[in-house]
Amino acid sequence: MVTWYESAIDRSIREAQEQGEFDNLPGTGRPLSDHGREYDEDWWVKDWLQREGATTGVLPPTLALRREVEDLPAAVDRLRSEDAVRTRVAEVNERIRKARVGLLDGPPVLLPPCDPDEVVRGWRERRAS
Repeated sequence: MVTWYESAIDRSIREAQEQGEFDNLPGTGRPLSDHGREYDEDWWVKDWLQREGATTGVLPPTLALRREVEDLPAAVDRLRSEDAVRTRVAEVNERIRKARVGLLDGPPVLLPPCDPDEVVRGWRERRAS
């Protein structure tokens, strides 16, 4: 004797499908973003960090500083005055100094200080074009 049982959850899903509530969802008909990749047991953590933009808070300060130095041209491009650019470079250079003497947590950093004149020159050139 075969009996059929439908749980409340299954019934809700079936009714929603019948009403078309799952039609035209974003991503319908496209493959999953990680299709074909090797399984990573921390996939959900990495996905959450990327989705929430929380990667900067997870990095040790010295590694975050490296990223900040790499992104410095884009960051100063949002500033409006040369004084603001020089102030930003001075702040970054102070954090570089602290990292070099071991006052910041994380792996050792041997970043050279940023040249304020060079950063300002690049800022001017990008603003002119």
